[in-house]
This record gives sequence, C-alpha cells and structure tokens, in this order.
Amino acid sequence: MALDASGPPRVILLLGSAPDVVRCETWPKQAFSRIVAINNAWRVRPDWDFLVHAGDFPADRLPRGDVLRQAEIFSAAHYVPAQNAFGGFVYAGGTMAMTAAYWTIHSQKPDVLAFLGCDMIYDQVGNTHFYGIGRADPLRDDPTLRNLEAKSARLLVQALRRDCLCVNLSNLPRSRLIFPRLTVDELNGLSHSRIAEMKAEILAGIELDKADRAEEIEQDLGYFYEDGMYWTHLDEIDETYLADIDRLWMSAVERGRPAA
Repeated sequence: MALDASGPPRVILLLGSAPDVVRCETWPKQAFSRIVAINNAWRVRPDWDFLVHAGDFPADRLPRGDVLRQAEIFSAAHYVPAQNAFGGFVYAGGTMAMTAAYWTIHSQKPDVLAFLGCDMIYDQVGNTHFYGIGRADPLRDDPTLRNLEAKSARLLVQALRRDCLCVNLSNLPRSRLIFPRLTVDELNGLSHSRIAEMKAEILAGIELDKADRAEEIEQDLGYFYEDGMYWTHLDEIDETYLADIDRLWMSAVERGRPAA
C-alpha cells in the first residue's frame, strides 16, 4: 500500500482498565485522531470518541446520555461483523481487548493503534483495574484465551497486513501484549516514515510462512460462528488444535519479538 503522508499519522488510543490507564488523564486530546474506550474505561477521561462494550456489560455502568456529546457506543451488533472479517472470535480471542482492537482496525483504519490499560494481568497483588479489584474478561472459562500472548501475536500480524502498527504504552512490568513499547512522547513524535520503518523492522522478524500456515489451519478447522456466540459450540471445538495454532502464531513472531 502506498504511503499517504498528506497529513499527520492517524493514531488511535485504545483504553482498557489496567491500573496505569489513568496516566492518560492529562494527555492532550489532539495527540490522537480518536480515543476508543473499552467497557469501564470511558470513566478514565471524558473526551473519548467511541465506547466498545461487551454484550453482557451491565446497563447501569454505561454512560448517561448527557455524557455522550458526539461520542458513540458500540456493542455486539457492530463488533461481531468486524471480528468475523478477521476470522472470528475463536481464533482472534474472545476478550474485549482483542475484540475492540479488531473493531478499531476494521472501522477506523489507523496507522498506529496505541494500547493503554490492556495488559490483561489479573494475578498481581493489589488493584488489577483502575477502579480496584476486577476479574478477567470474559467471566467464563474460555478455550479461546489459553494463550493471550499468542492472540496478541496474531493481532500484530493481522494489523500489519492492514497497514496498522500496534504499540503498547503501558508502564507496567508485565503485559500479555507482545507489541513494541513506546512512551507517549515517542508516540507523539512518530512520522509516517518512522512508522513505515517500524513496520518493516517488525515484519522482517516475522516468519510469514508460519503465520500463513496458522491461517490455513484456522480455515480448515472451520471454527467460525457468524453470530459470534462461539461459547454455545464448545463441544465442537478441540482445544488441542487451538493450542497448536497458538504455538504457530508465537513461533511466527518469536524471532523478531519486541521486548514486552
């Protein structure tokens, strides 16, 4: 795809609920093309543009109408088709960090998707979320989420194939995201040419034949459920095959894997 340097890079901030998400409270809105909040993260700052929430997210935790301004709220009817465009929930992973990321790439077409608060670390001492102690999403034993690092590896490759660079702005010592880490100052300093260089550097370390093989196996298995309700088909899903696919995605990115 030709490099479009006619304007500033389209950088979208994706907010989850990990404790350090509150760092973004003072970041200037104009540093980002759009801000996408996941579930409770709309409470972190008032100027978000899109809220993507789980289908079972409690209605009493949604923002009131007078909070919305020009912002928009999206749920399953919107993100299921987007997730399906990337192969479906079983392979992409049924957690909202992945779901919101695929929705953003599909609908907003960013040059850079910058994650904050999406580290998915739930076993630490103390607060697991900015609002206190929370639980993993989704709230079920989910066969699609045995290896979150592999799901982020898959997302990294799928994003690059659509000309999008995924980066992690987290300051936390651990993250399930394997994306390169940047500071917000580094992010704000990115030019189109530097983004292209970073994409090329990451792609050079990816074994695309393994990524292609992982996708072939995904298609051959056919664990695709158009309504997104894969949890009603668990008896059809062999976790051994999913583990094999996860290993392939991890192996594909391992050589050029950035420090997490």
